[in-house]
Amino acid sequence: MIPDVWAPLRGLSVRRCEDEGLINGTWVAGVAGEPPRFVVQRVSPIFAPPVHDDIEAVTAHLASRGVPTPRLLRADDGALFARDGAGAVWRAMDFVPGRTHHRVGSPALARAAGALAARFHRAVDDLEHAYRHVRAGAHDTALHMERLDGAATGGEGRRLADAILDAFRTWQGRLDLPARHCHGDLKISNLRFSEAGEGICLLDLDTLALQSLDVELGDAWRSWCNPAGEDATEARFDLEVFAAAVAGYREVRPFSAEEREALADAVERIALELAARFCRDAFEDRYFGWDAARFPTRVAHNLHRAAGQLSLARAARRQRGEIARLLAGG
Repeated sequence: MIPDVWAPLRGLSVRRCEDEGLINGTWVAGVAGEPPRFVVQRVSPIFAPPVHDDIEAVTAHLASRGVPTPRLLRADDGALFARDGAGAVWRAMDFVPGRTHHRVGSPALARAAGALAARFHRAVDDLEHAYRHVRAGAHDTALHMERLDGAATGGEGRRLADAILDAFRTWQGRLDLPARHCHGDLKISNLRFSEAGEGICLLDLDTLALQSLDVELGDAWRSWCNPAGEDATEARFDLEVFAAAVAGYREVRPFSAEEREALADAVERIALELAARFCRDAFEDRYFGWDAARFPTRVAHNLHRAAGQLSLARAARRQRGEIARLLAGG
């Protein structure tokens, strides 16, 4: 049961959210027949309660810069979250009207997404905050490769692991961009858009962190520019969508020369990193969810997804020259 600790929620009707994500349980609260007023979430235990201090710090900073953002609703006692009788953590926040997209279906949407990400990054350029909830090693690509090598024991999975490891050994990118404030998970469903297609704000702020821009945007472009999605073994990197996303971003926050150099290899890096994580879970069989309607086991699904991300990394490498040219404004 949702804890009864938020005065503004009392008397409102509550229903399960249709666009609920895969991690946190999500409900919306409001007056029947009207748009929702608040979002209420049962927070996954993978996010420790101090994550709410991070969300509050970043969203307060965004609001002070005039950037739209959902804000946490403080409980009656002033806390940023509450626990139910079973100890689960709950929170409430503003509902931001708009549309959620689950795929980038056009260059126009990619351009708006790029501009929205850039507005967020520009707004937090001067933020001073030490994060309390830290996911250590989340994008330590070399460490993910070491763990894959240690976990892979044989068979089809070992052959795929060797291909991923070989691809990373011959990757020509750099890993030394400075850390900056990032959203941490810019998949398109974490961006809110108006009915006219303009970006409004970023959602799902549990992954806020200090990380490098190539990790942030490499992961975004890996997701936005692969029309086949993560469940296809033959991936394609869509340069038209990429060009639009880059143009939208650059119009708001131009890239430095150092950023352009690192970003040219960012999609390949993050695709290889995710391929390594999927492949490792094919041996450890414990982390990623899987589609039991399409695959006989989690192992089979993870091998399938690992092959797809390796295919995407190879596509990005083949098109590296075009990627670099577009980043330079060509």
